Amino acid sequence: MSNLFYQGRGRKPVLDQARGVYMWDKNGRRYLDGSSGAMVCNIGHSNENVLAAMRRQMEKSTFGYRLHFETEASETLARRLAGKMPEGLDRVFFVSGGSEAVESALKLARQHALARGAPQRWKVISRRPSYHGCTLGALAVTGYAPLTEPFAPMMQQMPMIPAPRAYLDGLDPNARETGQHYADMLEARIEAEGPESVLGFILEPIGGASTGALVPPPGYLERVRAICDRFGVLLIADEVMTGAGRTGAFLGGDHWGLRPDILVMSKGLGSGYAPLGAMVADRRLVEPVLDAGGFAHGFTYAGNPLSCAAGLAVMEEIDRQDLCANAAAMGEILLARLGGLMQRHEIIGDVRGKGLLTAFEFMSDRATKAPLPKHLNAHQRFVDIAYDRGLIVYSRRTRDGLEGDHVLVCPPLILNGGHIDELIDGLDGALAQLTQEIAPAMEAQ
Repeated sequence: MSNLFYQGRGRKPVLDQARGVYMWDKNGRRYLDGSSGAMVCNIGHSNENVLAAMRRQMEKSTFGYRLHFETEASETLARRLAGKMPEGLDRVFFVSGGSEAVESALKLARQHALARGAPQRWKVISRRPSYHGCTLGALAVTGYAPLTEPFAPMMQQMPMIPAPRAYLDGLDPNARETGQHYADMLEARIEAEGPESVLGFILEPIGGASTGALVPPPGYLERVRAICDRFGVLLIADEVMTGAGRTGAFLGGDHWGLRPDILVMSKGLGSGYAPLGAMVADRRLVEPVLDAGGFAHGFTYAGNPLSCAAGLAVMEEIDRQDLCANAAAMGEILLARLGGLMQRHEIIGDVRGKGLLTAFEFMSDRATKAPLPKHLNAHQRFVDIAYDRGLIVYSRRTRDGLEGDHVLVCPPLILNGGHIDELIDGLDGALAQLTQEIAPAMEAQ
């Protein structure tokens, strides 16, 4: 018996230790962390430089409330983080995680509208599918039915447009016309809602759990930026999963020169060493809010010095080991190897991603893009098979969370060629076993 309860009734082994890309349970069994936890542990586990920085901070102080003290750790991390941002984003607000970062961004956007005398602006357009967090505000801009529908009566549902899933819509994902097609949906939705009522547009530069490492078509992000500028809509970039080097650049949007008005980060920023997230905003948004009486928002652990010391050490490791470059190089190899798995296993209908944010999607028919029968629950079964084989991966459902199974393969950025060999071998064996298990159901279709 356990006094803890989790999302479900399943139980897992007790974790004993973790080093680099590996984790061990209390029985001594080793697992390759092929998803960096929940796409969190970007620099790997138990990095000694980060642990040493945390020890030094613990010897000084573990907590200092932001209304009572400024701390060197939070000030230094904010300065270092602002130096990595697109031009103009230089005001940082620390939080404990991604959902808190998104909530902070939504509230800052709204308070800025009030401060400049535009109270009619309150709608934040997002995409379907998408995932932006589990708090009610973040869920209101999340397009993932299993997570949002139970709470629909409790929140203000925001307007949505389709995510640019060109591969499912029969469009060329590499054509600029495709990027314009999907971006034009934003323009149409702003006009339909009434431009004077639209506050912002939130998106993941590269899709995360809800769309499985979905890379936008050429020109999409550039046109989205132009549309937001034309209508006075704030562009909010959710870099919770894509930030901190995951995609081969420090920010996912850096691949396209994206300059949002507000940006949110978490996951790889703390890299699993301490709860940490951040909202980074343009000074022109923050100053009017402060002048109007202050930012009416906050969390107890915002700017916690121990978390910030960990985050600063994580950023130093990303630079010291040149992990953005390693993620780009290893990501190209990993994508090619996943493509090889697709050639060997007909169950894989699509492979996609950038850097070490990669995914493959199961389909029953590649030509029609038909998903596997949802009652098979193939994505979860695959994760369980892989886990039993000593490989940890992460999965979700691509089509509004209701069907369409994809598996995210997002190992730590310290990955090397030997790790890729081990990762691919584990995936290959798990794919063979899953295919064998579901064969009777597929033949009966």
